[in-house]
Amino acid sequence: GDALVALNGGRAMLRLGLTPDLVTIIGTVGVCLSALWFYPRHNFLWGTLAIVVFVFSDTLDGTMARLSGRASTWGAFLDSTLDRFGDAAVFGGLLLCFARIEGGELTAWFALACLSFGFVTSYARARAEGLGITAANVGIAERADRLMVVLAATGLTGLFGWPDMVI
Repeated sequence: GDALVALNGGRAMLRLGLTPDLVTIIGTVGVCLSALWFYPRHNFLWGTLAIVVFVFSDTLDGTMARLSGRASTWGAFLDSTLDRFGDAAVFGGLLLCFARIEGGELTAWFALACLSFGFVTSYARARAEGLGITAANVGIAERADRLMVVLAATGLTGLFGWPDMVI
Protein backbone atom coordinates (compact mmCIF):
# COMPACT_ATOMS: atom_id res chain seq x y z
CA GLY A 1 0.00 0.00 0.00
CA ASP A 2 1.34 3.35 1.11
CA ALA A 3 4.70 1.95 2.19
CA LEU A 4 5.26 0.40 -1.24
CA VAL A 5 4.37 3.68 -2.97
CA ALA A 6 6.79 5.58 -0.72
CA LEU A 7 9.49 2.96 -1.29
CA ASN A 8 9.14 3.10 -5.07
CA GLY A 9 8.83 6.89 -5.08
CA GLY A 10 11.90 7.19 -2.86
CA ARG A 11 13.92 4.94 -5.15
CA ALA A 12 12.82 6.94 -8.20
CA MET A 13 13.84 10.24 -6.57
CA LEU A 14 17.25 8.81 -5.63
CA ARG A 15 17.76 7.58 -9.22
CA LEU A 16 17.08 11.15 -10.37
CA GLY A 17 19.97 12.26 -8.16
CA LEU A 18 17.84 14.08 -5.60
CA THR A 19 18.87 14.06 -1.95
CA PRO A 20 16.39 13.62 0.91
CA ASP A 21 17.07 17.17 2.16
CA LEU A 22 16.46 18.61 -1.31
CA VAL A 23 13.14 16.75 -1.57
CA THR A 24 12.18 18.15 1.86
CA ILE A 25 13.00 21.69 0.69
CA ILE A 26 11.26 21.33 -2.68
CA GLY A 27 8.16 19.93 -0.98
CA THR A 28 8.02 22.78 1.52
CA VAL A 29 8.55 25.48 -1.09
CA GLY A 30 5.87 23.86 -3.26
CA VAL A 31 3.36 23.70 -0.40
CA CYS A 32 4.05 27.31 0.59
CA LEU A 33 3.83 28.72 -2.94
CA SER A 34 0.69 26.70 -3.74
CA ALA A 35 -1.13 27.64 -0.53
CA LEU A 36 -0.19 31.30 -0.68
CA TRP A 37 -0.97 31.62 -4.39
CA PHE A 38 -4.20 29.64 -4.76
CA TYR A 39 -6.00 29.95 -1.42
CA PRO A 40 -6.08 33.77 -1.13
CA ARG A 41 -7.57 33.78 -4.65
CA HIS A 42 -10.37 31.39 -3.52
CA ASN A 43 -9.02 28.65 -5.79
CA PHE A 44 -9.42 25.86 -3.26
CA LEU A 45 -9.50 22.87 -5.60
CA TRP A 46 -6.33 23.62 -7.55
CA GLY A 47 -4.58 24.82 -4.43
CA THR A 48 -5.40 21.63 -2.57
CA LEU A 49 -4.38 19.41 -5.48
CA ALA A 50 -1.04 21.21 -5.80
CA ILE A 51 -0.44 21.03 -2.05
CA VAL A 52 -1.23 17.31 -1.97
CA VAL A 53 1.38 16.68 -4.68
CA PHE A 54 4.03 18.49 -2.65
CA VAL A 55 2.92 16.98 0.67
CA PHE A 56 3.57 13.57 -0.89
CA SER A 57 7.27 14.45 -0.86
CA ASP A 58 7.00 14.59 2.93
CA THR A 59 6.51 10.83 2.88
CA LEU A 60 9.40 10.32 0.46
CA ASP A 61 12.23 12.18 2.15
CA GLY A 62 12.44 9.85 5.16
CA THR A 63 12.21 6.78 2.94
CA MET A 64 14.93 8.20 0.71
CA ALA A 65 17.15 8.89 3.72
CA ARG A 66 16.79 5.30 4.97
CA LEU A 67 17.34 3.79 1.49
CA SER A 68 20.47 5.85 0.86
CA GLY A 69 21.90 5.50 4.36
CA ARG A 70 21.60 9.26 4.88
CA ALA A 71 19.16 9.23 7.80
CA SER A 72 20.37 11.84 10.28
CA THR A 73 19.27 14.03 13.13
CA TRP A 74 19.85 17.02 10.83
CA GLY A 75 17.39 15.62 8.27
CA ALA A 76 14.80 14.96 10.96
CA PHE A 77 15.28 18.49 12.32
CA LEU A 78 15.04 20.02 8.84
CA ASP A 79 11.90 18.03 8.03
CA SER A 80 10.02 18.92 11.20
CA THR A 81 11.10 22.57 11.04
CA LEU A 82 10.03 22.98 7.43
CA ASP A 83 6.73 21.24 8.21
CA ARG A 84 5.89 24.28 10.36
CA PHE A 85 6.42 26.57 7.35
CA GLY A 86 4.09 24.42 5.25
CA ASP A 87 1.43 24.46 7.97
CA ALA A 88 1.78 28.23 8.31
CA ALA A 89 1.33 28.68 4.58
CA VAL A 90 -1.81 26.50 4.41
CA PHE A 91 -3.55 28.21 7.32
CA GLY A 92 -2.11 31.61 6.36
CA GLY A 93 -3.48 31.26 2.82
CA LEU A 94 -6.91 30.41 4.20
CA LEU A 95 -6.69 33.27 6.67
CA LEU A 96 -5.83 35.71 3.86
CA CYS A 97 -8.74 34.41 1.81
CA PHE A 98 -11.41 34.65 4.47
CA ALA A 99 -10.21 37.84 6.13
CA ARG A 100 -11.12 39.68 2.93
CA ILE A 101 -14.60 38.15 2.52
CA GLU A 102 -17.54 39.79 4.21
CA GLY A 103 -18.81 37.23 6.69
CA GLY A 104 -15.56 35.28 6.55
CA GLU A 105 -14.02 36.81 9.64
CA LEU A 106 -14.96 33.88 11.88
CA THR A 107 -13.31 31.40 9.50
CA ALA A 108 -10.22 33.62 9.38
CA TRP A 109 -10.07 33.47 13.19
CA PHE A 110 -10.41 29.67 13.07
CA ALA A 111 -7.52 29.50 10.58
CA LEU A 112 -5.43 31.64 12.93
CA ALA A 113 -6.38 29.43 15.87
CA CYS A 114 -5.42 26.26 13.95
CA LEU A 115 -2.10 27.82 13.03
CA SER A 116 -1.41 28.92 16.59
CA PHE A 117 -2.47 25.65 18.21
CA GLY A 118 -0.43 23.66 15.69
CA PHE A 119 2.70 25.64 16.54
CA VAL A 120 2.14 25.45 20.27
CA THR A 121 1.48 21.70 20.06
CA SER A 122 4.71 21.11 18.15
CA TYR A 123 6.70 23.33 20.47
CA ALA A 124 5.25 21.77 23.63
CA ARG A 125 5.98 18.27 22.40
CA ALA A 126 9.56 19.13 21.42
CA ARG A 127 10.17 20.97 24.66
CA ALA A 128 8.78 18.09 26.72
CA GLU A 129 10.97 15.61 24.85
CA GLY A 130 13.98 17.86 25.48
CA LEU A 131 13.19 17.82 29.19
CA GLY A 132 12.68 14.05 29.23
CA ILE A 133 8.92 14.26 29.80
CA THR A 134 7.10 11.46 27.99
CA ALA A 135 3.54 12.50 28.86
CA ALA A 136 3.45 14.85 25.84
CA ASN A 137 3.90 11.99 23.35
CA VAL A 138 0.15 11.53 22.94
CA GLY A 139 -2.55 13.62 21.35
CA ILE A 140 -5.85 13.39 19.54
CA ALA A 141 -4.40 13.88 16.04
CA GLU A 142 -0.98 13.82 14.44
CA ARG A 143 0.11 16.56 12.02
CA ALA A 144 -0.71 14.41 8.99
CA ASP A 145 -4.23 13.80 10.31
CA ARG A 146 -4.84 17.49 10.95
CA LEU A 147 -3.49 18.41 7.52
CA MET A 148 -5.62 15.73 5.84
CA VAL A 149 -8.78 17.12 7.45
CA VAL A 150 -8.14 20.72 6.39
CA LEU A 151 -7.06 19.72 2.86
CA ALA A 152 -10.09 17.43 2.42
CA ALA A 153 -12.50 20.16 3.57
CA THR A 154 -10.81 22.80 1.44
CA GLY A 155 -10.58 20.56 -1.63
CA LEU A 156 -14.24 19.55 -1.37
CA THR A 157 -15.16 23.20 -1.01
CA GLY A 158 -13.34 23.93 -4.25
CA LEU A 159 -14.74 20.88 -6.03
CA PHE A 160 -18.38 21.39 -5.12
CA GLY A 161 -18.41 25.14 -4.61
CA TRP A 162 -19.61 24.95 -1.04
CA PRO A 163 -18.36 28.17 0.50
CA ASP A 164 -20.48 27.53 3.58
CA MET A 165 -18.52 24.33 4.23
CA VAL A 166 -15.46 26.38 5.16
CA ILE A 167 -17.11 29.63 6.25
